[in-house]
Amino acid sequence: MSLGNGHARARPRFTASAAAAFALAGIVCALAGCGGGGGGGGGGGGFPIVAPPGTTPPPASGGDDDAIVASSTVAGLCAAPRPGTNPETGIAYPDKPGTLTDEKRWVRGWIDETYLWYGEVPTTLKAADYATPVAYFSVLKTPLLTASGRAKDRFHYVYDTERYRQLSENGVAPGYGMEFAFVRNSRPRDLRIAFTEPGSPAATAGIARGAKVLEVDGVDVVNGTNTAVINRGIAPTAIGESHSFKLQEGSATRTVTLAAASITRTPVQNVKSIDTGSGRVGYLLFNDHITTSESQLISAFNQFRQDGVQDLVLDMRYNGGGQLNIANRLASMVSSSATTSGKVFERLSFNDKNPFHLTPAQTIYPFYGTSRTGATLPRLGLSQVTVLVGPDTCSASESVVNGLRGIDVKVNLVGGATCGKPYGFSPQDNCGTSYFAIQFQGVNAKNFGDYGDGFAPDCTVADDFDHPLGDPAEARLAAALAMRSGGACPVSAKSGAGLEKSGTAGEQPYLLDRTPLREMRLLETAPSPG
Repeated sequence: MSLGNGHARARPRFTASAAAAFALAGIVCALAGCGGGGGGGGGGGGFPIVAPPGTTPPPASGGDDDAIVASSTVAGLCAAPRPGTNPETGIAYPDKPGTLTDEKRWVRGWIDETYLWYGEVPTTLKAADYATPVAYFSVLKTPLLTASGRAKDRFHYVYDTERYRQLSENGVAPGYGMEFAFVRNSRPRDLRIAFTEPGSPAATAGIARGAKVLEVDGVDVVNGTNTAVINRGIAPTAIGESHSFKLQEGSATRTVTLAAASITRTPVQNVKSIDTGSGRVGYLLFNDHITTSESQLISAFNQFRQDGVQDLVLDMRYNGGGQLNIANRLASMVSSSATTSGKVFERLSFNDKNPFHLTPAQTIYPFYGTSRTGATLPRLGLSQVTVLVGPDTCSASESVVNGLRGIDVKVNLVGGATCGKPYGFSPQDNCGTSYFAIQFQGVNAKNFGDYGDGFAPDCTVADDFDHPLGDPAEARLAAALAMRSGGACPVSAKSGAGLEKSGTAGEQPYLLDRTPLREMRLLETAPSPG
């Protein structure tokens, strides 16, 4: 989920590397029932790799020194320097011959300099005990817990830099174009299709929301133990990779073979205006705060203005976040220029070292009034909005809620508790791996940002996989519309009737195959006009 406004920012550098198995690692965790949720378990697409329990990783090449050095003194010293040119900048990669020890020294120095809770990182960790800089990075974080007992830092991870660059700029990744979601993530498992991307292999095959996955490549998903085969099927890593899925769709079953393709996400879907007895209500499904979403959101709000909508239901139940500048503009379009003018959307709080050397003014993100191109944003001028949320609603998506509440726009939440991530990153590449470590906390105009356990819904409604997203009969949307008419959460919704995304106690249900831009707030890579 890169944050940004017109102020100077410490900007991430994007380059290339290799670490494609991280998303798969997250799915192994999911199938094992070890939890996740809205960025849990290490953050969707970029799970840290650690040595298996009971084993001792081989020492890093060339020995090690646990003295913390300035990251700048070892930056770009790589065990395997990248040849060629950075496709983003057109400039040769800065990599120089180095060792794994150099890379681990860079990781330790960078954490000490920029990590929000650098003082809480255990001082007993020895770099030589970890085989790779990624394994070492995975433990360099706070061990403290939130008030509810969850890990305070559930969002520490890495990602292949070149793959991340392509995802963040274009939303492109190998896959089938269908999002998997657990209704229950321990046996008997209930794995569903949450939604599909238009024009994708899944959509072309007629697969729709709610389809239940019974088998993958002939292996039982519901009660099976061969998770390796299941994982390979639901998380393809290469274009053209083919797998079969036995699906239950209503009372019928069928087996479909899909080949992975290069999937371009459509972040804004199902834009519509719904006529009700008390006025016209706009609805849109918003799944990704990526660059391409800005123009789609602007088009949607222009349509809402033309349709004369009086209220808005913003469906972000599966939106893990992304670029804060997108969240900022979305919140601005919900409200009015009079309400947002001169107001703070989000202020960033860094560690006491001020790692990016920002002035107090540079930590403030005011509400934007224009797009990236400088065009005036369309405004609905609403004093309240309803947002459909759940455990996959994270980070930049939560900032939309918090930012609007900071200027007294009433935000009604329908669904489940959000993931709880008032934190963000400025991802940093070193030797082809992009490292994501929490570097700031965001607070709104009222100086509130303490929601590490998420925002609780005003109306609790289970995720309804029996209806398409955007269908007025879908449970969460139906509750939102009913609350608009009657002002109260329907009794049936409060009971949580229908399909729950959670299984046994302690489980944290979540979407699978999440990319890093769907789990975060990110600092923008270029200035953005206000």
